[in-house]
Amino acid sequence: MSAQPTSSEEGLPVRRGRRRVARSAARVAVALALLTAACGGATVQAAAPVLAPAKPEAVDKLAQGVAAAKDPKDQARAVELFEQAVKTDPALWEARYNLGLILAQRGELARAEQELAKAAELAPNAEDVLVALAEVKRRRGDATGAAEVLTRFVGAHPKAISARVSLVSALRESGKIEQAITEAREVLVRKPNDPEALAELALTHLARGELDTAELLSEESLKGERKSAVAERTAGLIALARGDDARAFQHFAAASELDPADTTARLNVGTVLLQAGVYDKAESEFRGVLAARPTDTLASLGLAAALRGQGTREKREPWLEAEKILTGVLEREPKNLAATFNLALLYVDYLQRPADAKPLLQRYLDDAPTRDASRELAEKKLAGIK
Repeated sequence: MSAQPTSSEEGLPVRRGRRRVARSAARVAVALALLTAACGGATVQAAAPVLAPAKPEAVDKLAQGVAAAKDPKDQARAVELFEQAVKTDPALWEARYNLGLILAQRGELARAEQELAKAAELAPNAEDVLVALAEVKRRRGDATGAAEVLTRFVGAHPKAISARVSLVSALRESGKIEQAITEAREVLVRKPNDPEALAELALTHLARGELDTAELLSEESLKGERKSAVAERTAGLIALARGDDARAFQHFAAASELDPADTTARLNVGTVLLQAGVYDKAESEFRGVLAARPTDTLASLGLAAALRGQGTREKREPWLEAEKILTGVLEREPKNLAATFNLALLYVDYLQRPADAKPLLQRYLDDAPTRDASRELAEKKLAGIK
């Protein structure tokens, strides 16, 4: 995973004739999104289409929404305020952008993609909007679609570093390894020794099975003058590929020190332990994340999976706690696909409650993209329920 996007106020797309009231406040919500776009590039400086002046009442709702979004307990109100801003002024792209970000954080990826796509139409030169849209597509299992929108953008804006680094990730995830390597090199031509670009290039070679090359590139990314949590996390993943769990965890710990507000490294550790079947230690990592961020959806999903792995027919308490956690996620984020699928799986395979699983599986299949990795299993489970 990479870090969240950053950009400068000076790089904002300019809308001629529109008020810039609350513009800086509107950007604050960038930090709310659980996105993995890379850092390092400045937002493209170009004019968006000429639009009518923003309606003051819409701008006011936007500013109120940004303020509410800072409070983890006030996310529903933030969504409502952003929706009111959009309804009042459908062309206020900042409101759509922030609405898309917070919906993505809540796991409502389909709606998030819709809002970000509309924001991108209104502000086609805004790099952070395109990167956010691409990231949501990737999270919905559409890495190919993410690569397509990013390819068009960097074709029009060759100096858009953040978008190009994000493109490397999307190409890698869609299996286009050679193209990913080419794009990573394009970043390094424009920004030599960029740690995030080197880290992405390392991960791309790792995906191609070239572990030695990946490790060399990772080592170079760690040498940069600017220390990077992304580089440390990449080094951790490569160490895992080497079978050196202790070293991997050291890199993940270093990533956490570099970016204390980012729980990605600890999530990585928990995920690795989960995949290895070390459920009790994975549980500890996910609980650690939740102690710092009680509403962290990824940690909640990970904890539920770790608990599911520890339950038995005789010891059902972990399964029941997992049910409570997943139900809580869906109360906050009713359309969270991962929580919907995992709760259905818990019901049908563990708690022996197929009647409760059936509507969840159907809801998942109704909302999940056609290429989602869990769709085939969901269809099989649903077909097996009488």
